[in-house]
Amino acid sequence: MPVFGNLCKTLQWILRTIWSQNRKARGRGLLESSTRLKPHEAQNYRKKALWVSWFSIIVTLALAVAAFTVSVMRYSASAFGFAFDAILDVLSSAIVLWRYSNAAAVHSAYREYIACVILGVIFLLSSICIVVKAIHDLSTKLLPEVDDFLFSVSILSGILCSILAVLKFMLGKVLTSRALITDGFNSLVGGVMGFSILLSAEVFKHNAAVWYLDGSIGVLIGLTIFAYGVKLLIDMVPRARQTRHYEMFE
Repeated sequence: MPVFGNLCKTLQWILRTIWSQNRKARGRGLLESSTRLKPHEAQNYRKKALWVSWFSIIVTLALAVAAFTVSVMRYSASAFGFAFDAILDVLSSAIVLWRYSNAAAVHSAYREYIACVILGVIFLLSSICIVVKAIHDLSTKLLPEVDDFLFSVSILSGILCSILAVLKFMLGKVLTSRALITDGFNSLVGGVMGFSILLSAEVFKHNAAVWYLDGSIGVLIGLTIFAYGVKLLIDMVPRARQTRHYEMFE
């Protein structure tokens, strides 16, 4: 019985120690990943996040140029929406680069929350532009044109953005990074928009009466981005205020 009692006391001490460490980590403004990852593991994932972000910037910038070209040449609201989302993806990846540029701040909650607040603002501004453009095209009954260039851009955009989204979601989960997950959500939206360009173009090709599908998808995606941006700001602004005394904004 004394052995059992000592064992219980030991277990209680271990549990209290773990709880105390987690509470101190949160008190210092650290993310949950600080208690789960070893220092070399955290730095390894940080470098992977930087590489994925750089790759995302290069790819989405090229896709943005192509999509803007399609939007102008073929009067596609979905292509314009994707191009805007691609630019948003470039900006969000750049913010993630800033977020993980400091090796010592890999677990910084404050840096994380500030990055998310900036992403939320960008989401709101971009969504307004997408929705306004789509509504304008719907009100003027702007009809899209279909060709091989539009088809190629749609397929390439959908595939590449979907791959980037998966990579960002995986890294965001390991590093418990809302900024990375948000960047992944943006890439996912880009993938959906890429395939939606193809869908609306093919539908219009076979049934000209459904000319409004392209603009409607643009409105829907714009509203989705707006809602996500609002949710992000509601969640992150209070947290940024709570943790600002732990770390100065760099």
